[in-house]
Amino acid sequence: MHINPLRAVASDRLALTGFAILSSIVLMAILAPVLTFFPPDYYTGQIFSPPSYSHLLGTDSMGQDIWSRLLFGARTTLLVAASVAILSTTLSVLVGASSALIGGMYESICMRVVDAMHSIPPIIVMILVAAYLRPNLLIMILLLSILSWPTGARVVRSRVLSLKERGHVYASRTFGASWGHILRRHIAPEMGPLLMAMMIQDARRAVFLEAGMGFLGVSDPTIISWGKMIQQALDFTYLDVWKWWLLPTGLALSLTLMGLCFIGFSLEAAMDPRLAPRSVEGAVEKC
Repeated sequence: MHINPLRAVASDRLALTGFAILSSIVLMAILAPVLTFFPPDYYTGQIFSPPSYSHLLGTDSMGQDIWSRLLFGARTTLLVAASVAILSTTLSVLVGASSALIGGMYESICMRVVDAMHSIPPIIVMILVAAYLRPNLLIMILLLSILSWPTGARVVRSRVLSLKERGHVYASRTFGASWGHILRRHIAPEMGPLLMAMMIQDARRAVFLEAGMGFLGVSDPTIISWGKMIQQALDFTYLDVWKWWLLPTGLALSLTLMGLCFIGFSLEAAMDPRLAPRSVEGAVEKC
């Protein structure tokens, strides 16, 4: 029986909550030029200005509008999340599915590479790359994608190994169907919900790591990052500015992660009802 993820999302309160959160953040990022009075790097001439009509969240230590930087920072976060989710899932499918279908020495080599990749800590790699190369958004996306695909490759391999042994797949092979036909007609429809859940999890990991890199100061200094904003705000916690600089940024980051968590848990529950959290509060605890 094929699982319809759209139907699962439409009937799940948890998924609808996550979708509403993410939709709001995406909409704010898209409409950032319309919702702000100043460009994010514009020097207003006033530092640590409290919230006002022209500066909804005040200004920071550089005299820049915090509200503008918050909205444009969402663009960076969403771009990294979407790019890493697509690239990482693509690599996972290519390696996992091909190793399950081809088997033999090729499968052994792929799985040993996956085992080796699991032992590499992403944070250390990002810091080392930043020390020898000029960190930029493209390098960060590529590194996060390369470091995120091994887990998904194992999941895809296990799923394809299970699906290719089913009766209807065996019958198709008996009648001479090619692996390409079997992938399109039998395996791909069954893999849809799983791949969507993998993309959500990869996006969540990318959001967290991107913010972590910004917080550690090893990201591109020319881009606007929520992690970098949190790092800068922490230097001025002895002033009232942290109330409208640190808290909104931390809240935006937390809501993004929570939205991705809710949708991911909903998709996992659609594939295995035993994984369904009993409430939104339970899902928050898992996040």
